[in-house]
Amino acid sequence: MTRGGENKLARRLGLGLFVFYGVGVMVGAGIYVLIGEVAARVGPWAPMAFLLAGATAAFTAASFAELSCRLPESAGEAAYVREAFGRLWLATVVGLAVAAVGVISAGAVLQGGVGYLMALLPLPKFVLIVGVGLLLGIVSALGVEKALGFAAIITAIEVLGLLIVSFVATTSELPAPVQPEFDALPVVALSGAAFLAFFAFLGFEDMVNMAEEVKSPLRNLPRGIFIALAVTVIIYVLVAWAVTRIVSAAELGASDRPLALVFERATGGGSWSIEAIAVMAAVNGVIAQIVMASRVIYGLGRRVAFLAYFKSTNPVTRTPVRATAVITAFVILLALGAPVATLAAISAFILLVIFAAMNLALLRLKQLGPAPENGFVAPVWAPWAGFVSALAMCLAELLRLAA
Repeated sequence: MTRGGENKLARRLGLGLFVFYGVGVMVGAGIYVLIGEVAARVGPWAPMAFLLAGATAAFTAASFAELSCRLPESAGEAAYVREAFGRLWLATVVGLAVAAVGVISAGAVLQGGVGYLMALLPLPKFVLIVGVGLLLGIVSALGVEKALGFAAIITAIEVLGLLIVSFVATTSELPAPVQPEFDALPVVALSGAAFLAFFAFLGFEDMVNMAEEVKSPLRNLPRGIFIALAVTVIIYVLVAWAVTRIVSAAELGASDRPLALVFERATGGGSWSIEAIAVMAAVNGVIAQIVMASRVIYGLGRRVAFLAYFKSTNPVTRTPVRATAVITAFVILLALGAPVATLAAISAFILLVIFAAMNLALLRLKQLGPAPENGFVAPVWAPWAGFVSALAMCLAELLRLAA
């Protein structure tokens, strides 16, 4: 413990809790909220959109796995750029962009979760967003072990919910919905759907920002990233395939609660249990993003003068409470003011640009020196593939918007 309130973060996360964190932030961030939007674009090809987005994420995941071993720090992305290119201003811009992605995506998930919650708790949307947002900010400030322990329980429940929806949709005897517009592979629409589906994989890059709180980081950081991403890809593809079997793309896209709609259609009964799980999923995603973004601001505060106010941690909770409070406030404001699909698209675009920068940073660091002994080493083609695929997805989305 140091003077001036600059207490260090505590290493309290083992591999299991770390993986739950990664799965929780990805699953909570995407499938419950965005499956309808993705299906509306490509119908029964939705599984391929999620698979394509997952493949794009996998290349950069390999780069993050090595980078996290080279520099296991909070505000990891900023640290990677700083070490690779020697420019503090560039590292600061990247760090702030990463925090912005966390805030924007948390706002989207909070808004989407409240959409499900309103079916269970008939209160004004404004009241629910503010109330739930403040509660999650408080939980995030109590301590990483408590916050992520709570999130791990929710992760198990939300994955169970997805498996239940997939099971009832797969075993339903309802006829497949008629979707003649999707008979052939819609290449242009698929690229746009994959771009949007990429939002559902926000999370594995957040994991590197927990590096100062993970036990045995050289071993657990790479393993945790790969396990969490693999589990999430499998779940997403399964769910996307199952739900498009019984509900049309148009209906899924028009619904504020697409998975609840699928459950109702498949079972002929109420969907309060799925709605409750969807709310939990949103809660989990918001907590994980608040935790991540606050660590980024905390890490930047130790190196950048104008953010120095955020470099302290609470001596009791050992968490960056000041940064957590500011991040929570921005999350609530965004949740009140912008559509989910817009927030998701902005998050995905910024994140893909960051991914391109991270892959370039790894290529530069490989030139400057070897990875630490016993750390993960990505093959040299991985950062090149990650760089090209990230830029290609951004370009495809820009061309789609221009058309």
